[in-house]
Amino acid sequence: MLVARNRPGRGGATPRDPERTRGRLLRAASQEIHRSGFRSADLDAILDKAGVTKGALYYHFDNKEALGYAVVDEVIASNLHQKWVQPLRHAKNPIDVLIRIIQSESLKREDVQRGCPLLNLSQEMSGLDEGFRRRTAKVYKDWHDAMAEALREGQKRRVVRSDINASETATFLIAAWEGYVVLGKNSQDPRMMQSGQRRVSGQIESLRPARGRTRAPRRD
Repeated sequence: MLVARNRPGRGGATPRDPERTRGRLLRAASQEIHRSGFRSADLDAILDKAGVTKGALYYHFDNKEALGYAVVDEVIASNLHQKWVQPLRHAKNPIDVLIRIIQSESLKREDVQRGCPLLNLSQEMSGLDEGFRRRTAKVYKDWHDAMAEALREGQKRRVVRSDINASETATFLIAAWEGYVVLGKNSQDPRMMQSGQRRVSGQIESLRPARGRTRAPRRD
């Protein structure tokens, strides 16, 4: 567990627009953590990017750990919800939606090199800090549950094979995709992610009943 640092007292002036200031801090922190990792994230770099003072930081967050927790709860979780959970809710055909999400992943070299923010933090911090472990686990669970529920609904509509276990399939798809993200980050080669898009899309395509199956689109 990381040691929490004491926060200076709140004797300073309240920021003129507290919510806006807090939002800037979270955005700057999420970018710095994604670039450098949590332990190497530089608070001065975050403050400079956010354009706020150290007093403003400690007005909103007790310490660096509290700021990191908020990044998981409010930035990473929100981004994943928008990208994966929301599109899967009430999806008429989850197969089409899942393939579309996978195919929309950025293949820009800088994005491949940075990897997945959720995966990065989970790998870095889960063994060191229970607060990070619980938070990243919750985001993964929300991702898994949304996918599993969408597959179950697809089975009811007969657009997803009835012989699969929706929960196990959701776990496999997340593990397969995140595995390609790790390999892409390690190789720093967008072609690895292209391969991942093809292979994972092919696995998702195989979840259709035989009569509705098509070839997954290639992205060269």
